[in-house]
Amino acid sequence: MLPVIALVGRPNVGKSTLFNVLTGTRDAIVADVPGLTRDRQYGFGRLGPVPYVVIDTGGLIENPRGIEAQMRAQTQRAVEEADRLIFIADARAGLSPQDQFVARELRRSGKPVTLALNKAEGLDADMVAADFHALGFGEPLAVSASRPRAKKPAPSASPSSADRTSASRRSSIACWARSA
Repeated sequence: MLPVIALVGRPNVGKSTLFNVLTGTRDAIVADVPGLTRDRQYGFGRLGPVPYVVIDTGGLIENPRGIEAQMRAQTQRAVEEADRLIFIADARAGLSPQDQFVARELRRSGKPVTLALNKAEGLDADMVAADFHALGFGEPLAVSASRPRAKKPAPSASPSSADRTSASRRSSIACWARSA
């Protein structure tokens, strides 16, 4: 049985972008519109020789209404199905009451949680993580799902270099997602 990783957080923190990175696809629709993802979406990734399943979710909302209630139910099902959870928060927005709600919900699941602070490009990782330590999930990881930390290949670089950079990026994110 493959390990299952669920991407969870409030809406519009970059869960779908991270899903695309971890699966090496563009299967998840990405836009700067909260609530675009509503159902669970499954994909496959690989960390070296080890495959895994990753689930993209719409997110958790404390007091959902209408379609948001169905989105929350889908997210809760993904949490139940997962072996490990990646709690994604927005580094630029800082710790919010919505993030604290998500933290409480994930803590109740009893599953291992890795806290990823997305949209951290150009920010000091220690400063970004400071407030999030209060959630009690260990050392938060400052990441940027939309921009790799590795330098872009030089214009003369071959496509295989770009492929290696993309694979390396997926592997590093998947590695911390799967670590205990």
